[in-house]
Formats: sequence, C-alpha cells, structure tokens
Amino acid sequence: MATAAVTAAARGAGARAVTALRDGCRTAARGRSRTGPTRPLCTAPGTAPDMKRYLWERYREAKRSTEELVPSIMNNLLNPDAIFSNNEMSLSDIEIYGFDYDYTLVFYSKHLHTLIFNAARDLLINEHRYPVEIRKYEYDPNFAIRGLHYDVQRAVLMKIDAFHYIQLGTVYRGLSVVPDEEVIEMYEGSHVPLEQMSDFYGKSSGNTMKQFMDIFSLPEMTLLSCVNEYFLKNNIDYEPVHLYKDVKDSIRDVHTKGIMYRAIEADIEKYICYAEQTRAVLAKLADHGKKMFLITNSPSSFVDKGMRYIVGKDWRDLFDVVIVQAEKPNFFNDKRRPFRKVNEKGVLLWDKIYKLQKGQIYKQGNLYEFLKLTGWRGSKVLYFGDHIYSDLADLTLKHGWRTGAIIPELRSELKTMNTEQYIQTVAWLQTLTGLLEQMQVHRDAESQLVLQEWKKERKDMREMTKGFFNAQFGSLFRTDQNPTYFLRRLSRFADIYMASLSCLLNYDVSHTFYPRRTPLQHELPAWSDRPPAARLPLLQEAQAK
Repeated sequence: MATAAVTAAARGAGARAVTALRDGCRTAARGRSRTGPTRPLCTAPGTAPDMKRYLWERYREAKRSTEELVPSIMNNLLNPDAIFSNNEMSLSDIEIYGFDYDYTLVFYSKHLHTLIFNAARDLLINEHRYPVEIRKYEYDPNFAIRGLHYDVQRAVLMKIDAFHYIQLGTVYRGLSVVPDEEVIEMYEGSHVPLEQMSDFYGKSSGNTMKQFMDIFSLPEMTLLSCVNEYFLKNNIDYEPVHLYKDVKDSIRDVHTKGIMYRAIEADIEKYICYAEQTRAVLAKLADHGKKMFLITNSPSSFVDKGMRYIVGKDWRDLFDVVIVQAEKPNFFNDKRRPFRKVNEKGVLLWDKIYKLQKGQIYKQGNLYEFLKLTGWRGSKVLYFGDHIYSDLADLTLKHGWRTGAIIPELRSELKTMNTEQYIQTVAWLQTLTGLLEQMQVHRDAESQLVLQEWKKERKDMREMTKGFFNAQFGSLFRTDQNPTYFLRRLSRFADIYMASLSCLLNYDVSHTFYPRRTPLQHELPAWSDRPPAARLPLLQEAQAK
C-alpha cells in the first residue's frame, strides 16, 4: 500500500540527481566523435575510478533530494479512519445493511487469543496425548499475521504474494526462519504452483497448503509453530500432517465445545472491547430508515450478552433479522437447511418458518430461504464481515450483494506508514531502486562494485521496511514489491474495506466511494524516457503491479 505523501515524494525526489546525471552524460558526449562508438543510454565521463566517484555523487545528490522532501510529506498523511474502495459504490443505493458479529460488530481484547492458544494447547496435551512440556510455550501476539500459508506436508509457514511467489525471508519452520537457499531447493524456486495452493475458501486442498484468513487463526498459527519447534528442538520424529490436523481440531474444539464462549461470558469486560461507536453506527443507519440484519456463526446466548454489553439490552430492536449459528460459508450454499426459531430461553422450536420476524432470533437456515422470505436481493444490500472467504466471497460472486471488509490491522498499519521513519525509508528505497535501474547499463568492474553495494543496501532496507510491521512476516498487504495473496482476495471480494464499522460515522449515508485509478505498468514510460521530475518509481505503481 502507498501513502499519497510518499507517492508525491517518489514523483519529485531525486529530480536534481537525475538532471545532474543527464547533464553529465551530455558533457561526456561532447568529447566523443559523432562517428565514434556510443554506449547504451549514457556514459559517465572519465576512467573507471572517475566512474566510481561519479556514481557516488549521483547517489548523494539523490539522497539529499529525498531528505529535503520529507518535512513536506509529513503534512499529507493517511487517515486511519478512512474507508477505501475497490469498486465504485454509492451508499445512496444501499437500503439494507448486514453484519457479521465477531470482529465486525464486536472487537475483542488481546486476552482472547491468549485464551484460545492456552485452551487449544491444553487440549493437545489432555486429549491428544502431546508432551506436557509444550505447556512452556506461551502465546506471542507479535509472531504471526493473517493471510499466511502453511505447507501441511513440510510444516512451514510462509507469506505468498498475489502471483504465488513466496517472499523469501518469511518462511518459518517452527519459530526459526528457513534460509533462502533451502526454500528455493524445497520448491525448486520460489513459486508455488496453483494445484498446491489452498482451495477457494483457503482450506488445505489434499494436505498441501492452508491459508489462514480468520483473525481467530492467529493463535492457531502460533500454536502450530510452537509445537513444531518443540519436536524439532528435541529431535522427535513426527508426521506433519497429523500435527496439523490435531492442532486444527483443538482450535475448533475451543469454539465448538464452548470453552471460548463460556470464558468470555464469565468475564465480558476482560475480553470484549466496549465501543459506543458500534451503537452509534447502528443508530445512524436506523435513523435514516435503513433495514439491518445480523448473520453470525456464534451461538444465541453468546451474541445476546455481547450485544447487550456493547449496544444495550434493546439491541434486537435495531435489527430486522437476527440469525445465529449460521455455519457460514455453508449458509450461502446449502439449500437444504431450514430456519429454526430460538425462544427467549435459547430453546429451539419446531415451528415451520413462513416469515423472519423482527425481534426474533433464528438458527441455521440458508441464504436462498433468506432471500425468499425477505426479498432482499442484489446491489441494494451491503454486508460487512472480517473473513474474506466465509463472509464475503459467495455474496459478491453468486448473489450480487455489495460487500465491506472489516480489517482491524489496517489502522495500525496506516499509523506505521505515517511515521517519519517509514516515510524516509520508503522514499529512499524507491529512489535507490530508480538509480539501480538507470545505472545498470555500466558494466565496468568499478561500476559493478558500486551497484553491488547499492543492491545490498536495498535488500537491507527492504528487511527494515518489513520489520516496521512485523519482524517475521511484514505487512498484511504487501511483500517487497507486490500485493500479498491476502490483498488480492480482498480486492476481488470486497467493494470497500476499513479498519472498523466506526469509519462509517465519517461519511454521509449517500456518500459515493470511488476507487483510485492507479497506472498500469504499460501506461508508464520507461525510466530513461521519463522527464526528470518523474523519474522515480511511484509507490502506487508497485501496488498496481
């Protein structure tokens, strides 16, 4: 992702250096015969030692130009509370708003992932007979990020870009990084073939790759890595496929056995982040006559207690339809499951459902029956969820609903991108990349030594940039130069995305969201063909790529 401020720097920084380069080339040309041999693009004057000095002069000039622009960039930062658009969409066309519950209407504290990790770890020990020594591992909230892929057979966790390439330096076996050379040997390069990737919903396809898209999957990835680490450190022979399945089942049981739900209900203030803005968003939509519904996989009593805490005891009055234990994504595809009404005591009734009534709670069901009973179809419906596959994919592909993704990590990443250190680093990284692209035509030994130093600096800066977000895996949204596989799916299945629903409070109910037009690679001139003020690569170009 790119800030408008750093993009502006990329447009202008180094212009003086490029001008100096151009003038130097012209000076050198004056000393040569018109009929004499010419070098590609341009040639610096003098001998090889002069060439070395010449390149470093251009380097220093480019760096000065970049540094001078940083103060002005700091006056034009990104808004972490903004809504970002992949498709043009007007809220004036939206009549019905739908919501997921977990990490959409309600946010959880940092304690929840520790709870899930500890409970699943104990299940591994008590029910799957794993060594009791794994209890020494504790949850590290800074280890994993969402969107990572896990190779079930090889027991390695990694970050993959939109083109199925592994980002080297982000492959972990246990808690240790796998050397690049070993990764390249394992995969015969760094590309993962399509048939080895996860299936449509990110699940492991034939015990190959699993993509972790759910926020709840953060403790699962960490637990997988910790248990792998224990087995490797203690030279214990094990089957990676069995480990993956056991950890997956333990994480699942934390939910299905009610361990997580009971803990949250028993100490709701510890686990749920109270937010008046959730009620404010719902009240704003209700005041403008919008219909609202809730479809969640969570159970009735759990949702009721949470909504009472963050919205109020009258929360059901705001919703026209409430559906719990929907079993998404099956809810969107399985036509066989009818709705069941849930009474005030949580008991399931056997009545046949002819209408979805306001104030009532329904369980299971399916989207086709939902559409039949409500008539809420097409682009007048906007549904919000945090899981790109389970919440959004089927709705946009099969049913024409508009979709909004809630990405809590977005706010912290944008705040990082607004820091002076990040802006300085990325602006200079772009400038240095441009210098490398231009100067690679010089093949003499002295020039190549300089270029090798620049390449090493560029590699180190890329690692530094990754570390701004997460020391192991970097940003949720990008690899070194490409969008991540996560962002690719987000761009495909979400019309708009934001850090939280509270961002809606910053926009009128008739606001139109317009996606930014970013240039395609073939729409831009080559480095050598650009005017001096535009010879730095745009950060937005990298995102478009």
